[in-house]
Amino acid sequence: MSKRYVIGIDGGTESLRAGVFDLSGNPISFAATQYSTQFPASGWAEQNPDDWWRALVRSVKQAVQNASIKSSDILGLAVDTTCCSVLMLDKNGAPIRPALIWMDVRSDAEAAKILAAGDIALSVNSNGNGPVSAEWMLPKALWLKTNEPRNWDKAQTVCEYQDYINYRLTGRMCSSVNNVGVRWHHQGKEGRPLGLLHAAGLSDLADKWPEDTLELGEVVSHLHPQVAEELGLSADVPVAQGGADAFIGMIGVGVTKPGALAFITGSSHLHLGLSDKPFHAPGVWGTYLDALIPGLHVVEGGQTSTGSVVNWFKRTLAANNSYRELDAEAMLLPSGSDGVIALDHFQGNRTPYTDALSRGAFIGLSLGHSRAHMHRALMESVAMGSRLILETMQKGGFEPHDIVLSGGVTNSPLWLQIHADIIGKPLHLTEVANAPALGCAILASVGAGVYSDIEEAAMAMVRRTRTIKPSKYSSEYDDPYATYKSLYGALKSVRQPGRNR
Repeated sequence: MSKRYVIGIDGGTESLRAGVFDLSGNPISFAATQYSTQFPASGWAEQNPDDWWRALVRSVKQAVQNASIKSSDILGLAVDTTCCSVLMLDKNGAPIRPALIWMDVRSDAEAAKILAAGDIALSVNSNGNGPVSAEWMLPKALWLKTNEPRNWDKAQTVCEYQDYINYRLTGRMCSSVNNVGVRWHHQGKEGRPLGLLHAAGLSDLADKWPEDTLELGEVVSHLHPQVAEELGLSADVPVAQGGADAFIGMIGVGVTKPGALAFITGSSHLHLGLSDKPFHAPGVWGTYLDALIPGLHVVEGGQTSTGSVVNWFKRTLAANNSYRELDAEAMLLPSGSDGVIALDHFQGNRTPYTDALSRGAFIGLSLGHSRAHMHRALMESVAMGSRLILETMQKGGFEPHDIVLSGGVTNSPLWLQIHADIIGKPLHLTEVANAPALGCAILASVGAGVYSDIEEAAMAMVRRTRTIKPSKYSSEYDDPYATYKSLYGALKSVRQPGRNR
């Protein structure tokens, strides 16, 4: 009898990656296809949904080909995507305009209007104190309705990257309990925030949202026959419901129990913990009931620009050098980068300030500093932002006893150690660095009936490999960290309205 496999598909900010996994969670092959982002104005970020689909088709076909397996051996697939990548579809299911992806924060004014509307659904935003994030579904939808009324009237569906891809795969339009719980202000699977929509002037949005909401791992449908032919797969393959990439990454690193936290790194950083009790606190998002594991609550912190900041530095000031070369230069410097400190808010701040208008900075530069100082300072600033988030969570009532890290930071031994030293806690790593893709493979195995639930599948498919512990230099970051914490308030006090968009 031939071996059987599942496909996990991870739709990220810069590319879509498809992975073929066996039923023990071993990666067999990967393929990735990049797509572009357009930045029409500062704080704006758009992508073409057709590019997502082309990337999926190419990556899935290449991954299956690379695995040297028969398409009939694929038992199922699932997809995660970036969250709050909002698009409008016409009556034929075609995109009306480019999608406003997650990092698009043009709707800052609309976010303020949502907060002013007031509703119990807003308790997940810093215990109702706000502000509401401009990244989220409702502010973006309000911006589209206000600024593009003709497109809004034409739109039969307002949905996310996740919903659009599942629709293209199966012909069924539905939403994920994960996305609606963490970004649409839904209260559980059925709790649409109708009062909040009415107060914000968005009552018609409820009719444009997908009607059905599915649990993680629940079968959306089987592949549409034409799509199956396009992908080279059987039309009998079930598509299991996925969700937001970082949250599905929680499953991919085995965070399914209370007290654990998944530290998902990449273009942005997400800090996602599980609690058996609900709570709401200033500076943290959540908790979200049933958004991942039924009966448990997800607490969230996050940084908008992390790996993207380091990528900006390399692209702008060191295009001819590899990350390895830059890390080698930075490794020769002491902790604290000889007094150079950066603020990582190049695309605003998600938590604990939720300020779309905050921007990045370097301070302490002298003629004696080099690009290595700036590169290291950026890496340190990102880790300091993570430390601040974990401290804010602790003040709110959640202190994780188990932190599992995955994603882009694992590619840099220096950055890994910087994170452990600045945070001051051990960081556990798992075998598969692409946690969202493995998380999708786990959901696909549940949808295919291989395992009974997410917890059982994660136990069988996730394995830890090593732990990065804080070094003897950890305490040397205390003073630079104190300076870092003061930067946001200091820069906000001199911010010029309208000049930093």
